This record gives sequence, C-alpha cells and structure tokens, in this order.
Amino acid sequence: MSDDVLELPLDVTATRPILEQIANKWTVLILSVLCTEPARFNDLKRRLDGITHKALSEALKRLERSGLISRKILPTQPIGVEYTITDLGCSLREPFAALYNWSLANGPTLEKAQHVYDASRKNGGSGKAI
Repeated sequence: MSDDVLELPLDVTATRPILEQIANKWTVLILSVLCTEPARFNDLKRRLDGITHKALSEALKRLERSGLISRKILPTQPIGVEYTITDLGCSLREPFAALYNWSLANGPTLEKAQHVYDASRKNGGSGKAI
C-alpha cells in the first residue's frame, strides 16, 4: 500500500461500542457546537435544527455519561443548566472537522452517485443509468 493510505486494525469488538456513541449524527453536531462555547439546552436545541427535545436530552445524557461533556447547574431562576465540552470531547474536534470538511467537499458527488444508482434501479437494475 502507498504511504498515504491509513491502515486500520479491524477490532470490531473493541471499537464498535465507542463508534456507536460518537458516530451518531446528533453527537457529532452537539460536540461541534460545544467546541466553540458552552451552551444551555434551549440554545443547543435552536442551533441544531431538527432535533427533538427527547433526542437532545438523551444525547446529552449519553455524552455526559461517556465523559465527553460536563453539565453544570446554574444558580438562576428558574434553574438553568449549561453544557461544556470536556478535554476528552475536545480531542474529537480534529476528526470531526475533517469529517465535516469531507462532507462539504464530497456531498455533491455522493448525491450524484445516489441519483445514478436510483436511476439504474428504475431502469431495470442494469448498474448504469440510461
């Protein structure tokens, strides 16, 4: 293999549970928001268009349990909660930025490939769009 190809060991047993936690679409987006500054629940909900109250609440609990974010109760009326990314969570900034940049750069190519695939399925599954 060439020097620029990353060889990954395939230890599914060790990595699957971890990847299931951090590869979730909301996890990536929540941590990306918190990388820039701490945020309260409703601020996160506003910034993450499309996330439900329940999905955000569950994701925040999972992230806190995994040590990727911390939760601080604020002495306000009514009581507020602020979420902050931890050092462990911050260590995902670079890989998430690479994934984000890759999605921006390759999104149109992915979309085109999906259209070609869908068209080939409509045209009898020949493998090529007509």
